[in-house]
Amino acid sequence: MRNALRIDREKLVLGVAAPLLAIVAAVAITSAVMGVTGQNPFRAYEVMLDFGTKSDSQVWIINRAIPYYLSAVAVAIGFRMNLFNIGVDGQYRVAAFFAAVVGGALSLPGILQIPVILATAMAVGAIWAGIAGWLKATRGVSEVITTIMLNFLGGSLIGYFLQQGRLAELEGNIVHTPDIPDSSMFFEFETQVQPIHGTVIIAVLVGVGYWFVLNRTRFGFDLRAVGMSEPAAEASGVSVKRTVVTAMLLSGAVAGLVGMPTLLNESGNYGNDFPEGLGFTGIAIALLGRNHPLGMAFAALLWGFLERTGTQLEAEDYAQEIVSVMQGVIVLSVVVAYELVRRWGIRRQQRMVGEELAAQAGASGAPRKNDSDSAEVSA
Repeated sequence: MRNALRIDREKLVLGVAAPLLAIVAAVAITSAVMGVTGQNPFRAYEVMLDFGTKSDSQVWIINRAIPYYLSAVAVAIGFRMNLFNIGVDGQYRVAAFFAAVVGGALSLPGILQIPVILATAMAVGAIWAGIAGWLKATRGVSEVITTIMLNFLGGSLIGYFLQQGRLAELEGNIVHTPDIPDSSMFFEFETQVQPIHGTVIIAVLVGVGYWFVLNRTRFGFDLRAVGMSEPAAEASGVSVKRTVVTAMLLSGAVAGLVGMPTLLNESGNYGNDFPEGLGFTGIAIALLGRNHPLGMAFAALLWGFLERTGTQLEAEDYAQEIVSVMQGVIVLSVVVAYELVRRWGIRRQQRMVGEELAAQAGASGAPRKNDSDSAEVSA
């Protein structure tokens, strides 16, 4: 019982030490960068806290964090089995485009059309990611190469169809798909400043589903086992190839939802002004949140906070690139901090095991060195 409590205490200490170390390091490095360039870091933090805690900023940060979180979960599914799915950017864009086309072509009641749009996005995202999974499982092609290529193919495919007279129409300087009916737009939570996107519910459900599948299902166990050691997992009866394909399909399905907050809560169509780059941001957030559903949620909110307050820093005559520096330093600090804490934790565990073995040896009555010497003297 005492050892169990000690182990739990060690896990808690390790879990808290890593993010604290990362935050301290990130603040110190960022402050040093601003100090070297002749800017006051304390004034910058004061401006960020003041502007970032305003009501309208809080709503903006939450809305911004929704697609970031979905993108991070999509990336994390692959990370948990050492799959580097960097094609989330292409997957969500292709999925959002075809979901917008389907949504604009149908005129069903909203209660039916919204699930159809979401299902289309998930199916297209899963198919697009499944190509890389299939090539990895059957031909051994690196998913890094295939997902990069699929990003470019996805952009070219959208560019071909997103033209007036094909699957799009021209409105001013924007070419976009036909508008989705207002009845098929997602609901919103009204606040005193501006509404919070109802797609935050989708993000919550995806986070809960990610945690449940990973920790409470056989597939989640197989996925984590393959990530730790493919030969050991295969020796225990796990089909590595099937797990790779299934993980990529799930990752792509979640990636397909990344564009839904923009499509169903903001634009109502897919145009040449649709946001890009959310998939690459998801990689940073997944690393920052250590692939944990709650950790990625806090990381997505932090990312949104930095982007929101960065605009105010520019108004205060701070360098435009300072927010990008902060984001990069935070990710780097988290990676380094967790690695340092992990190594320290391993040494602590080794020391605890050694102490436990020594205690067991003493309890079993094994002769100690002093006892043996006394026996020889008596003889």
